[in-house]
Amino acid sequence: MHRISLVALIAIISFPTFAFAGDELIIYSGRSDNFIKPIVKIFEDRTDIKVTLHAAESTALLNKLKLEGDRTDADLFISNDAGNLQKGAELSLFQAIPTNLASQIPAKDRSSENLWLGLSARARVLVVNTNSPTANKVKSVFDLALPEYKNKIAITYATNGSFIAGTTVYMLAKGETETLNWLKGLSENAGRNVFNKHSKVVKTVANGDADVGLVNHYYIYRHLAKHPDAPIKIILPDQNNADVGIAWNVAGVALSKYSTNSKNALKFIEFLVSPEGQKMFAEVNKEYPTRNGIPTAPEIPELNKLKVANVPMEQLGKNRNKTLDLIDKSGLQ
Repeated sequence: MHRISLVALIAIISFPTFAFAGDELIIYSGRSDNFIKPIVKIFEDRTDIKVTLHAAESTALLNKLKLEGDRTDADLFISNDAGNLQKGAELSLFQAIPTNLASQIPAKDRSSENLWLGLSARARVLVVNTNSPTANKVKSVFDLALPEYKNKIAITYATNGSFIAGTTVYMLAKGETETLNWLKGLSENAGRNVFNKHSKVVKTVANGDADVGLVNHYYIYRHLAKHPDAPIKIILPDQNNADVGIAWNVAGVALSKYSTNSKNALKFIEFLVSPEGQKMFAEVNKEYPTRNGIPTAPEIPELNKLKVANVPMEQLGKNRNKTLDLIDKSGLQ
């Protein structure tokens, strides 16, 4: 708590003052409150704009936007998954973000039409129990489907947005047949260790009830912050020359097509992509900033030392239905 407070204080001091009248901003947020509320609080303090968050699962909020159409109150849509953002773009639910803002985020981490921007990134990694031989053996996410890992792995449900996105990356990099076999292997090996949250996967590995889990990287550091002596460590998978690299995904923001308050909405986006806002994602959330030149939190692996799969984030949405079909064929729940 002291660390978050200090980061927030630094950000309040360093953020430029935006000079415009106070107003309200309504955000449909598919992100955990832990990730977004610290940044919202600073924005409110600096601008006198009241931000109302409607929080739910990203997919549910996207469906809500679709059903509401031009009757929606939403000014912004924040999602924890590039796939949902791209789907919203394809459903014509968003309006383009001005180039001067959009260009601050690399092209691979945003819509080609600037209909959404990736704000922070996460890596799909392996968490291992250091008391298990697996800790020094597993090298690839595809290892998890090998027969020797039966009843030794933990995963989230296949309906999890990050699981779907990661599977899309593997499908595009390795092909449908190999990815389908991998999914079937996961189903066979996970047994009862399938959870609705990444935090439960990490806890299961830390407790020794599984040797290895597939998670987003920051859940490992969140667990270690609370339990510094936990017998777990991160494995960066698929890093050899012939490997696909780490699956990448971004959380991001889109401007509602029917926003009646786009001026303030764009001010919030400006806030999110600013160097100070990007530092907040890095320090508080342990995510990777998408804006170039922003350092990561010191405890997480440096981005320039990672081999990341060469899949533009826009493709996570464009291939989402194909991925869902593949998951259905595998029988994985």
